[in-house]
Order: sequence, then C-alpha cells, then structure tokens
Amino acid sequence: MASSYFSDLAQQYIDGEWRPGTGSWDVIDFNPYDDEKLASITVATVDEVDQAYRAAARAQKQWAETNPYTRRAVFERALRLIEDREQEIADLIIAELGGTRVKAGLELHLAKEFLRESIHLALRPEGKILPSPGDGKENRVYRVPVGVVGVISPFNFPFLLSIKSVAPALALGNAVVLKPHQNTPIAGGTLIAKIFEEAGLPGGLLNVVVTDIAEIGDAFIEHPVPKVISFTGSDKVGRHVATVCAKHFKRSVLELGGNSALVVLDDADIDYAVDAAVFSRFVHQGQVCMAANRVLVDASVAEEFTEKFVAKVRSLKTGDPRDPQTVIGPVINSQQAAALSGAVDQAIAEGATALVRGTTEGNLVAPSVLTGLPADSALLQQEIFGPVVFLIPFDGEEEAVRVVNDTPYGLSGAVHTGDIERGVAFAKRIDTGMFHVNDGTVHDEPLVPFGGEKHSGIGRLNGETTLEAFTTIKWISVQHGRSGFPF
Repeated sequence: MASSYFSDLAQQYIDGEWRPGTGSWDVIDFNPYDDEKLASITVATVDEVDQAYRAAARAQKQWAETNPYTRRAVFERALRLIEDREQEIADLIIAELGGTRVKAGLELHLAKEFLRESIHLALRPEGKILPSPGDGKENRVYRVPVGVVGVISPFNFPFLLSIKSVAPALALGNAVVLKPHQNTPIAGGTLIAKIFEEAGLPGGLLNVVVTDIAEIGDAFIEHPVPKVISFTGSDKVGRHVATVCAKHFKRSVLELGGNSALVVLDDADIDYAVDAAVFSRFVHQGQVCMAANRVLVDASVAEEFTEKFVAKVRSLKTGDPRDPQTVIGPVINSQQAAALSGAVDQAIAEGATALVRGTTEGNLVAPSVLTGLPADSALLQQEIFGPVVFLIPFDGEEEAVRVVNDTPYGLSGAVHTGDIERGVAFAKRIDTGMFHVNDGTVHDEPLVPFGGEKHSGIGRLNGETTLEAFTTIKWISVQHGRSGFPF
C-alpha cells in the first residue's frame, strides 16, 4: 500500500543510508485534500547537506569510469520497478499532492518516458577529433560528466520533475544530491531514492536531503562540490538561485514559471479549441508552469467560444482526488488557496466580470472564469498558479501577438487555426521557448528542448540539451613529433 511509503521513507537518504535528520524541527507532510498527516521528517542540517555532497563526490569518480552499458542496466531495473508498483505510486501522488487519478496517470506516463530516454542517454556522449593548424597536432574533445549535480524539485509534478533531472544526470556519469519540495518530500525525493537503491545504484551516488532554507539558508547551492544546480520552481526563487550560482561560478539550469496564452484565431475549430483550452488551464488544478493563464479569442468567434468554454468549465467536478470522476482536486496548501481567492476578488474589484466564480472550501478551489479585466491589470502580468483563467477578446492577429507577448514570462503557449502554416507563422512571433499549433499549452517530451525565455528560465532540458546541461567538454591535445617554440 502507498501508506507504507510514508512511514518507511520519512527519513534522509545520505551515502546509501536511511537515517533521521538532526535538525531542531520537522517537516510535516499533509494530504492537501483532508489534512491527514502522512509523515513527519526531521529536517537535514547544513552538516548533513555537506555529508550528502561529500558522499556524492566520493562515489562519482568510480561511477564515471563504470562502463556505460553497466550504468544503463540500473535505469532498466528502475523502470521495471516503477511499472511493477505503478498503482501504489499513483495512490501516493494522489495522497501527497492532491493529484487526480488522471493527473497521476499522466505524471507516471511521462516519468517512465524520461527514464526510458535515460537508458539511452548513458550511451550518448561522443567525443571529437578536430583538425589543428599546427603540424602533427591532434585535438581530442571529450564530453565528460560535470561531477555532482544539485537538484531542487517542485511540488506540482514532483515524481516526474525530480526524475527528469536526477535520471539523466546519473546516466551521464554524475552523482546527485536531491532536495525535494517540503510539501512533497516522498513523491519528489525519498521514493525516488528507494527505487534507485533497489535498482542497484551504488550508495552515495544519489542522496536526498529533506530540509528548508529556514534551516540551511543557501548551503545547498553555495556548497563547493556541485558544479550544476538544476532548479524547477518560481521565478522569484529562481532569480536568487541564479544569483548565488553566478557568485560561486556554478552553472544553473532554471525551469521557472509561466504566463502562457492559448490563442483562438477566427478560423479555428471552436469545439476543439474549447477542449484544448479547458485542459490547458485546469489540468492539476492549474498548478502547472505551462498552464494557459490567459485564453485569447478573436472577437468574431468570442461569443460562441465563451458560451461553450463556460459550459464545459461548469461541468468539471471539484472534489476528492481519489474519485475517478474528479477533475479539480485540492491546491497544495491553504496559502495557495487564499492567494487564488484573493486574485479573483482583486480582479472583480478592478472591473472584471466573473462568468464563473468558484467557491473555496479548505484547499478545494473551484474554477473561476473572468473576462473584462483592464489591460493594465497586474494580474495579467503574473503567473496564477491555480484554477483561475482570464478570457481576453482581440481584434486581429497583430493585437493577439502584442497581448500574448505583453508579459515578463515566455515559457509555452498555443494557437488554434484552420491553417497550420498560419499557426506556425504566428508561433514564430511569440517570445517563448515553446509554442504549439492546434494543441494545448501543456506538453513535455523526452527528446525536445524544454525551457523558457525571459523570466521563465535559463537553459533547456531533454534530449541533446540534457547533454549540455549535465556534461562539460574537455580539450586534450596530442603533439606527434616535436613542437617548435619561439624561445
């Protein structure tokens, strides 16, 4: 049963050992739907973060020298373990972060796909021999692991987004120290450690520290051992991570927030666009960085789209995420619920009309659909991390492009049109790292470069870009014969 995970895995995992933290307080892991206490984990201290990084550094050298075919076998076994325990892991995701059954299935599907890619990634690094202007000179360029990677994962897709950095970093010959979000320490942290432990990953290569900046400050990112910090979370925290990394000459890979728009042009399939927009905004209660905060609709089709969109939103069931019929489960905590209610109140106070105004009961925030928000509202500039959507009519493509780009974020987006090439031309004009024609805004795949522009992040993950993120290149020259020197 998933419940056993909470009791068995409520510990730190350092240097291949399960042990309690020695901090002075506990992280309490709650079910956001019914506030059931799932686990209590004594936080890791600065000293334990140091122990984790030192263990990783010790283990990494031998791992990097291990035959990549041997490394690959660990990921094959980890994949089989996830497949064997899929229902238990789904139940854990539902309990710990309030994900619905559909969301848990989506997260597990993607996690398995990324693990499959990591199996192949172990064999991907390739070197080069480059020509030289010097006679008898041979230039060899090696691609080598960076060494140790620090991973900080978020609460919304914790199992997937931890694996998305942890697995490729390990496959490429690195060691990892993982700090999961304190709201999801099991799904995003110790469960992954347990899977890799059982898959035969040598001790010390993956360490999980459950802690908080209130206990350790910046020790996780300032520590001298990690060469790369992979962070997924808010742009506010990401800015701080990037600043500290730069100060200490570390590479940062930042997957941050978004304020994505789904655009419906005048020749779109309206019914299909409605389905795409509802999914893009309300999957996992809208707690997705790629979610469509804004839905822009050409004025010529706005009435039809709005009527159908509102009707579909009203049909979404809010409630117990364990119920297969539930589409909208709880948001992660009471602070988030209060912030969402406040955002709706603010929008209405600024003149917006609530076509649907959802109620808030505990952490259950029912969907709200707002329109008529003033164009200069600060709400249109920020990420709304929950089931609140702004409908915005526009007159023609030029206005749509201007409105979509009028945000400090640039992560994802989508456009719906009857002309694919019109959609591609539109997508090229949008300042985002990703954009989708005739689809939703929420997508991730193992081989495509994932990441954003502007405040949505720095760097990319997936496919070839993962090689760039978690390896470095080294030039070794060989002089055949004798060089000539000027003195």
